[in-house]
Amino acid sequence: MSEILRLAGIVNESITDGPGLRLAVFLQGCPRRCEGCHNPSALDFDGGYDMSDAEILSMVKNNPLLSGVTLTGGEPFCQAERLMPLAKNIKEQALELAIYTGYTFEQVLGSDKMSALAELADIIIDGEFVLAERDISLKFKGSRNQRVIDVAKSLESGKTVLCTSERWI
Repeated sequence: MSEILRLAGIVNESITDGPGLRLAVFLQGCPRRCEGCHNPSALDFDGGYDMSDAEILSMVKNNPLLSGVTLTGGEPFCQAERLMPLAKNIKEQALELAIYTGYTFEQVLGSDKMSALAELADIIIDGEFVLAERDISLKFKGSRNQRVIDVAKSLESGKTVLCTSERWI
């Protein structure tokens, strides 16, 4: 059975939401109100539109040039349970899965609902956007406080491990 997701939009061939050519899925709704938010139209939980995970997966399968999928927002972890089937299917396609979140990685792992989705990701970019720490020279991050986390290494070691891949940093 297909899950219905609330979206703010999709960019079919993004080069700004992670390395390589990516499908960027912008989830609708975010409880945070970060000053200087780059996507304020995605904040309202009642905004956006509905799309099934099957429709998104079809877009993934129909683009053989994709190197990965990025879940961003809004706040993807607000729809963590509904994103699980899509995330599993993305991994079955052998594509890299990255997730942006305003939560810290530690907060995500501390929630049963969020941790299951996090464990499917390859990369998590965590932390609220902080306008005072904005730095446009950063690769795939908006502010210096945000971290690019290697999920597999973090889960293996039992502590947060930052990504060292030049693709991401």
